[in-house]
Amino acid sequence: MSHAPTQEIQMNAADQHALDAFDDAFDTIGDYHRKAAHYFMQAARHHLAAAAADDDGDAAAQEMHAFKAYRQQLNGVHCAEIAAMERDDETEELQALQAQMSETV
Repeated sequence: MSHAPTQEIQMNAADQHALDAFDDAFDTIGDYHRKAAHYFMQAARHHLAAAAADDDGDAAAQEMHAFKAYRQQLNGVHCAEIAAMERDDETEELQALQAQMSETV
């Protein structure tokens, strides 16, 4: 099976928008979800580049892209976990506030 070398990772407009949105500090849970999605997209691209490198017999490029894919995946999981934990914290705070309000009524 012959594949043209497609090991270059390219960014599309959505990726650029995600990067632009993260020039500032993370403010919302949605920001963490968007950043996680960005990392997962980058991981997928590196996996595809690793596959193309393997098809081309380029072991060094395959290993490099596989490592980068793994690293991007870890970053994505980290951001997704933060989003989930922040949501839990907000839910607990809201429940505590509702409990306080019901006690005063």
